[in-house]
Amino acid sequence: MLAGCATSKEKLLPHGDNTMMDVWQQNAGDGGGAGQTARRQLLDARQNLRRSLTETDVQAAPAEQTRYTRTARNEVHRQFQRLPNPDLVMYVYPHLAGTDPVPVPGYTTVFPLYQRVQYAMPGERTEAY
Repeated sequence: MLAGCATSKEKLLPHGDNTMMDVWQQNAGDGGGAGQTARRQLLDARQNLRRSLTETDVQAAPAEQTRYTRTARNEVHRQFQRLPNPDLVMYVYPHLAGTDPVPVPGYTTVFPLYQRVQYAMPGERTEAY
């Protein structure tokens, strides 16, 4: 049983003087009854889920927000600390390289474990566990 095309083309896009904007508003936008009803139901559901602020929340908000506010004092200090990115040390043994084998002496190279530098959120632990 297929139910993918249950609506006819004529019902979805009727011939007439309607523009695409009119069709959109009638079916999904602000103008149609179904679209407006769905939007109202969504707003009502959000309102039911919304929790009102308590006095404790209101009093704690300025202290919480000052951690993220830029001032001359905290601009000097890094707010987002770099996470540890250990260096890997690799020794390359002496070898021959190229089409005409030329000797390459052994050497040591250092590269970071992670490709990108990662930053911690303010207050997040940055030292090793």
